[in-house]
Amino acid sequence: MPNLILFNKPFGVLSQFTDRGDEATRQTLSDYIDVPGVYPAGRLDRDSEGLLLLTSDGRLQARISDPKYKTAKTYLAQVEGEPQEGDLDQLRRGILLKDGMSLPAKAERVTEPGLWPRDPPIRIRKTVPDCWLKLTIREGRNRQVRRMTAAIGNPTLRLVRWRIGDWSVDGLQPGEWRSFDI
Repeated sequence: MPNLILFNKPFGVLSQFTDRGDEATRQTLSDYIDVPGVYPAGRLDRDSEGLLLLTSDGRLQARISDPKYKTAKTYLAQVEGEPQEGDLDQLRRGILLKDGMSLPAKAERVTEPGLWPRDPPIRIRKTVPDCWLKLTIREGRNRQVRRMTAAIGNPTLRLVRWRIGDWSVDGLQPGEWRSFDI
């Protein structure tokens, strides 16, 4: 049995194997991964895409997801508007959120990354520009990147987790996964 799975979670998929909702009709990990004994190391919101790690190793799961280890997580965020260098500096210093100050993030504007199309596509407004940011954080609060970009006045339109520690989603299409023994 593999002890690490890299999964490119599509938009709209829950980061769990069962849907405990009232209707229980949403897509879950079980729609894509049929490997017994693996569990997500952390979460990725239903409306976010990209790298989700699953493992059968409890110590590895803790090392990846426990905030005390401060594992770096890199996101590509398409945001509304065009943040200026001062806005990015705020992210680099840390942002005051409702649940306290965030740790400083690495933050930079990047060219459009040429990702897979999102289904459904984001809503484009002709009168409002957008751009892409690359953000690396070392904590994992609920909807943290979205809250950080909103705090600087640039709401997130699309969020893709690209990397966790040394592992990347590069080369995986949405719904694809790759396993490793480490």
